[in-house]
Amino acid sequence: MKKVLIFVTNHATLGDTDEANGTYSPELTHALDVFMQAGVDYDLVSIQGGKAPLYGTDIEDDAVNAKVLTNEVFQHRINHTIAAAQVKVDAYDAIFYPGGFGLLSDLATNELVAQLSASHYEQGGVLAAVCHGPAGLLPITLSNGKKLLADTIVTGFTREEEVDYGTIDKIPFLLEESLTRVARQYRKGQPWGELVIEDNRVITGQNPASAHAVAAALVKHLM
Repeated sequence: MKKVLIFVTNHATLGDTDEANGTYSPELTHALDVFMQAGVDYDLVSIQGGKAPLYGTDIEDDAVNAKVLTNEVFQHRINHTIAAAQVKVDAYDAIFYPGGFGLLSDLATNELVAQLSASHYEQGGVLAAVCHGPAGLLPITLSNGKKLLADTIVTGFTREEEVDYGTIDKIPFLLEESLTRVARQYRKGQPWGELVIEDNRVITGQNPASAHAVAAALVKHLM
């Protein structure tokens, strides 16, 4: 059985505010729904381990989100995430970073997680991320000293979407700007529309609407 390592944040607020945050639930649950239907297993990993914060769990009219959130295996795994220091990365076939603002405050700068992802990638693995998830790709440095994204075309949550969502003045940094500076090229489509970019075994999606398609693209690489 193929298995995906999913990195989730331990940071439970939006930046330095007191607004509850973490991993944005639909970006995780919609991806997991695709994985489970394809017979792909997963582990949830965070920097510290333990219970990982989620938000967006109460969204109405999202049957997929509701279904996965009530799955007993998922409930156990999100409440008992594996600490990154305990991970043997060669046990996985791919790595996925769901979004949410929380990871801007931890995964976006964590060297251990970046090293795990670099090792996986250099062994021929696939990296995928959606919405703010590509922030987790920013610190990844390969063994040749180059940034992973230096030769990679990516997308991620846009400035326009931050403005629409009312978070532009609360986030630790603007993802679009950071990706533009680091990546070979940053691309974006219409705000809130699905956009998925595949380049150099790196799959990125622009926003929550892209979560299903990112997961589907990842599954295609695994099959």
